[in-house]
Amino acid sequence: MTIRNRLTLISSLTFGVVFTLAAFAVYYTFHVSSERIIFSELQKTGLLSAMFYLEEDELSAREHNRIRTDFEVEMQQTDVKVYDSTNRVRYGNGHSMEQVVPAALQRIRDEGRVRFKTGGYYYYGLYYPDNQGDFVVVVATSNVFFASQSNQLLLMMGIALAVGLLTIFLLSYWLSRIAYRPISAVIHQVNQLQADNLETALTLPKTKDELHELVSTFNGLLLRLADTFVIQKNFINYVSHEFKTPLASITGNLEVFAQRDRSPAEYKEVSQTVLAQVSQLERIFNNLMILAGLRNNPADNTAYRIDELLWNVLDRIFDKWPEAKPLLRVEVLVPNPDKLLAKGNGNQMQMAVYNLIDNAVKYANGHPVVVTLSQQDKWLQLTVQDNGTGITPEELKHVHQPFYRGSNVGNTKGSGIGLSLAVLICKQNGVSFSLASEIGRGTTVTLGFSQL
Repeated sequence: MTIRNRLTLISSLTFGVVFTLAAFAVYYTFHVSSERIIFSELQKTGLLSAMFYLEEDELSAREHNRIRTDFEVEMQQTDVKVYDSTNRVRYGNGHSMEQVVPAALQRIRDEGRVRFKTGGYYYYGLYYPDNQGDFVVVVATSNVFFASQSNQLLLMMGIALAVGLLTIFLLSYWLSRIAYRPISAVIHQVNQLQADNLETALTLPKTKDELHELVSTFNGLLLRLADTFVIQKNFINYVSHEFKTPLASITGNLEVFAQRDRSPAEYKEVSQTVLAQVSQLERIFNNLMILAGLRNNPADNTAYRIDELLWNVLDRIFDKWPEAKPLLRVEVLVPNPDKLLAKGNGNQMQMAVYNLIDNAVKYANGHPVVVTLSQQDKWLQLTVQDNGTGITPEELKHVHQPFYRGSNVGNTKGSGIGLSLAVLICKQNGVSFSLASEIGRGTTVTLGFSQL
């Protein structure tokens, strides 16, 4: 059963239960109050009948005629009988042949006034002592009219319940369709999602309610899933590309080498080539292991000098990029060498700084790269600034993801792992990281080290 139909049935059932309880309360109140009115009228009729039949000898003709007039009006629908002390009917209007049993008459004499129901009639008995003797006046009226009114009330309430249930059901169904329309729209949008368009956000409902919050949360989940798929795709591309080249080189060299006997010099040359390719594979594996392990392994908290770390990195950079020597400018603006100490894992931080400078040189397109080490209050600040291609604002938020590469890298070789690895290392070692970039004007990366 759908939520829409369930809500419709619940609202209809709720209305039915509430209406039934209210109808029962109305009917009970009507029944009790109506019987109270009937017995009250019978009481007045009984007193009027006693005065009419038994007080004629004590009242003037004028007063008795006035009582007669009232009596005749009241007696149209009421049976009156006046019993003497021997339980014989002395007076009455003869509307009914039914007589009250002696036990009931005795009860009236004992209690003075008694009201009861029996045989489809309402009775009111009155003990009335008089100078002519002790009498019991009994008045009775049929319950036909009252039963008819009660049945009409029940019929009206039944019709009202049926009409009300039908109206509430139709109205609830219509309103539930209106209320469910945004959910149907969300379901339709979700059904359109595929693995290649998870980054497409669902349209948020205009109402600021729980559904708006749910869709907003779901959009966040979609974004994270899209990022995961991108990482997965880039990881596969990275592994297939990086592994394919050295493996193909090793396979090719060994196949060619195995075709005929070789000289010792050729053995040595092939061995060096294979070892270089194996070393490259080992480097790839190390990067992947470091990237996975940094998420859980704590950093070693030892002191290291940032300037020494920087010079070691530059030596490695110049070995890899000899042509970058005239383009790379280093500025150390910290006057006190004792302030160049930081705490953390120096080997990891050396890898992070190397990746950042390596990226700057790689994407500088032959433009200068400036590395600045300065002091800002209690922080040491290392800035790497290039004047290369830059990063678009849309892609800037993805550069921290492993294996992500921008669309404007062209033919520049890379894996998309260096920057994400640097970010994780900085986070693990308590070093602040910020990145700013502008298309055509380059990228600036700033690291903040806490001084000892």
